[in-house]
Amino acid sequence: MEKMPFQPELQKAATMIVTTTATATTTATNWRQALPVMAGSNFTLRELRKEDAPSLLAMLTAEEVSRFISPPPTTVEGFERFIAWAQRERMAGNYACFAIVPAGMNTAIGIFQVRSLEPGFGTAEWGFAMASEYWGSGIFVEGARLILDFAFEVIGTSRLEARAATANGRGNGALRKLGAVQEGVLRRSFLRNGHYFDQVLWGILAEDWRMQRIVQAPAVAH
Repeated sequence: MEKMPFQPELQKAATMIVTTTATATTTATNWRQALPVMAGSNFTLRELRKEDAPSLLAMLTAEEVSRFISPPPTTVEGFERFIAWAQRERMAGNYACFAIVPAGMNTAIGIFQVRSLEPGFGTAEWGFAMASEYWGSGIFVEGARLILDFAFEVIGTSRLEARAATANGRGNGALRKLGAVQEGVLRRSFLRNGHYFDQVLWGILAEDWRMQRIVQAPAVAH
């Protein structure tokens, strides 16, 4: 999801963005009331908070992070508006955005987001952005698996899509590693800094993900 669904210019006008089975106790209705806290081996995924705004501004506006996403907010206040918008959209059942918080920290160094593409969340789009200091740390892959579990088992999504610029080798490689299937190329579909990029369309189905989880599950000794 390289296009952030939050549109700060519209928002400004309107107001004047340890368990891998946390989904087991979270129903499809109560995620709208509050997102579950999901813990990885050295990080936590949780609801965005207003106090995350300064760290998100510092982490997500760096050139190496922002080059393949639509322009993020450029001020702390802009990120605060994004966070308030994300919470309203979650309550409406349209969107879920998790903060990535490494162990030993209290504020976010990135986000995972899932948004509905049709009523009822049957088809959804997901995306991510994370501070470059944490690339290669393992947080992304483990966190992405938690998000896939959340989308398919809690929200009830049947199909999850992602779009990544063809020039974004790291993003495309990560999606392939997670078992997503390359379904096509969307020509000149993403505008960034006055330049149009082609994007790869990736898809993963609920049944494919469940089968992958079974295959990856450790064998039980008899």
